This record gives sequence, C-alpha cells and structure tokens, in this order.
Amino acid sequence: MNAPLTLNPMVAPDATDTGRDLITVTTRPPTVFVEGHGSWLTDEAGKQYLDLVQGWAVNSLGHSPAVIADALSAQARRLLNPSPAFHNRPMLDLARRLVELSGFDRVWFGSSGAEVNEAAVKLARRFGRRHRGGAHEVISFDGAFHGRTLAMMSASGKPGWDSLFAPMPAGFAKARYNDIGSVERVITPQSVAVMIELVQGEAGVNLADPGFVRELRALTTERQLLLIADEVQTGIGRCGRLFAHELLGIQPDVMTLAKGIGGGVPLAAVLCPEWLNGFEPGDQGGTYGGNPLMAAVGLAVVNTVCQEDFLAHVRQRADQLARGLNSIVREHGLVAERGAGLLRALVLPGDTAPAVVEAARELSPVGLVLNAPRPHLLRLMPALTISEDEVDQALDLLRSALRAGMGSREPSSSCPQTSACTRRPAAPSAGPRSGHGCADRPAGPAASGGATARCLP
Repeated sequence: MNAPLTLNPMVAPDATDTGRDLITVTTRPPTVFVEGHGSWLTDEAGKQYLDLVQGWAVNSLGHSPAVIADALSAQARRLLNPSPAFHNRPMLDLARRLVELSGFDRVWFGSSGAEVNEAAVKLARRFGRRHRGGAHEVISFDGAFHGRTLAMMSASGKPGWDSLFAPMPAGFAKARYNDIGSVERVITPQSVAVMIELVQGEAGVNLADPGFVRELRALTTERQLLLIADEVQTGIGRCGRLFAHELLGIQPDVMTLAKGIGGGVPLAAVLCPEWLNGFEPGDQGGTYGGNPLMAAVGLAVVNTVCQEDFLAHVRQRADQLARGLNSIVREHGLVAERGAGLLRALVLPGDTAPAVVEAARELSPVGLVLNAPRPHLLRLMPALTISEDEVDQALDLLRSALRAGMGSREPSSSCPQTSACTRRPAAPSAGPRSGHGCADRPAGPAASGGATARCLP
C-alpha cells in the first residue's frame, strides 16, 4: 500500500488578507473596487480612480456603458443559453456582422483569447492534415503572448513558460519578431502556419514593422503556410481601425478576437475563410460559446465601434495621448514612448515601473490605474471612449506618479502640475454617440478635420 502523501506545512492565510479565500495567481493591492462608469473606478472607501488599464484593454466602451447594460438586461429577460447544439438569434446576427466587416466567411465563438487561439491552431492542423501531408507545426515569435492554456503557453514566447508546467505540448517553433530571415530559417516540411500579434502587448507594446508584416504575408503565401493574426488585444478599434491588420494592408488567413469584442464580458471569436472551414461536427465546441447573452453584448459593442466617427474619435485621442506622453518623456528624462492607437507604452530609464504603478494608485484625492508588464515599462490601455479632458487629466496624474515612483528625479522642463492632480473627476464620458449599423450613418463631427494618430509607426 502506498505511503500517505506528506506535504510541507503551509503558513495559514493572513486573516487581514483581502483575498485570503482565493487561490494565489497574482499579487493584488488591498483596494476593492465596487463601481465603475466610463473611464472612472470607485473603491469601497469612495475614492475615485482614472482607469488607464480597463481590465487589460477589455472595456472598449469603458466601465458599465449603457449600451452594454441595456443589451444584457434585454437579453437576460429573453434567453440565456439554449446550448451550443442549437442556433440562437444573437449568435447568428453577430456572426453575420463580423463576416460583413472583416472579409472572412466563417466565425466560431468562444469565451477567451486562449480558447480561440487554440481553435485557430486546430484549424491550421486540420488544414495541414488534409492538404499538407500532415504538417502541424506553428511558428510563433519570441515575446509573444497567446494565452494560458498549456498549448498556448507553448505557442507564446514569454521567458520561462517552456518549463513552468513541463512537459509542454510540442509542435511550436520560435522566430525573432521583425526578422524575416529567422522565420525562413525555422520553416520545415512540418510547418503549417505562422501566428503573430501585430502589437505584442504583454511584451511591452512591441510593434510589428509594416515591411516585415508584408514580407511575412508574401513568405507564407509562397510557402503555403497559413498566417494567423492574433488580434485579441488589437482588434475592435484599439488601434484606430476596426482591425489592426487593416493598417498594414494585409489580409490574414485566420484572425482571432477577444477582449474588446465583449466590452467587459467573456466573448471571443476565431474567423476564417470558407476554404479553411475544416471542422467536422464534434471536433470543436464549448459550453458557453456563442451563448445569446454574450453575443448580444458583442453585437452592441461591434455596432458601436465600427462607426467611422467613433474610430475617428479613437485616432484623435490616440494622437493627443501620444503627444502628451512624448512631452512627459522629455520632461522626465524617460527613454521613449511608443504604441498603436490607444495601446501605448512608456519606457522608463530604470526598473521603477511597479513603484510608479503603486504611486499612481495612491495619489490623492484622485488615483490613477496603470499597468507595468515589464519592470521598466508602463502600458496604457484606456477606454476607447476616453474624452479629451480625461486624457489631459490622465497626463497630469501620470506626471505626479512618475515623480513619486521614480524618486527625486526632477522634470527637465516646466510641468503643468507640481502636486497630485486636484481636479475633480469629470462626469463619465459616453464617448461618441453611435447607433446600430455602419453603412447607413454619415460620419459625425469627429470624423472630419481631426488629427489622426499614426498606428504602428
């Protein structure tokens, strides 16, 4: 009989730890948020925060927008989930809308980016089995982040992930980002696809070079490889166009979407042309995939974001934010600012980003929510509906957070704020007003005469 398993004694959870009942997956501050509207969050103590993270680029329309609340309320009273074995009207309507807007022919819905990225790999492997003699290997890139399932951790290029939960699934090769020669060198007869993020968000908002992407599209076409665009973070207006690949003048063979398509609820999609529609019944599925509650929200979000006046607003705010961040780089002696649309990063001269994030949150009376994906880098992912005044206020708060988090470093030029921003939060911004349907509505004032940001410079 086997001996009983002996575990090392564990320290009892701290009774004062707010998250003591949760499995530990991240280090969270003690702050507990209870309400959010537009660009603003409120904690249990009533303090307000200007949110430049928005659930990691999830809340494309900001916190608790009326269009999502209305869609949820109406659909919840009508039909929640008849099971994916049956059609439902919101799923069909959202699929049709995405087909119309994207140039693809088929859609499968999931609940997370990892889920649809894995579905994209399954489509590629099915294609390889049927048309490429069993080719199955997917080429991805150093620094990539495609999700947290075991297969998507193998596909990702995050340092240390190849051994964190070993043994890892095989069938993934790595090339260097923006290096077409490295892609050519890892292609073998077993290669079936290349998977790429057009902006590597988790790696620090690394931008794919337009020339590299065009060369990659040509190379994959020549070698009969599929090109999979992971637009989980860049899709649905984040870069000022509905999809980031539009900025680069290429059409991928497969595209994945998540985060912003749900506007805060769990919704994701993989899109492909008819000739890649290779699943047989039962090959792929998911209990919650395409459920009417989430699909109704997705349809409301997509119909809002696809309006040209809405996208013009995103480009205008991106241009304003980029200009302000470049001024901060000069004032505070930082390394650089970079980004695509309203997905931007500040590169710091040292590993002080976590301290700046904490200092931003602790600002008073108004806090600022930032993200530090790397020790020397801040990532900004505001709501696509952020207003002009809110961008200015965010920049003022950021200056204060940098001074507090980077120590005694003084700005190299005059700064408009000498202490934490004391302006009261503006009323939550509803952003550009949009109806449903993109082709039947003229562009509003934001679409004419506004400056546009250079996405993926």
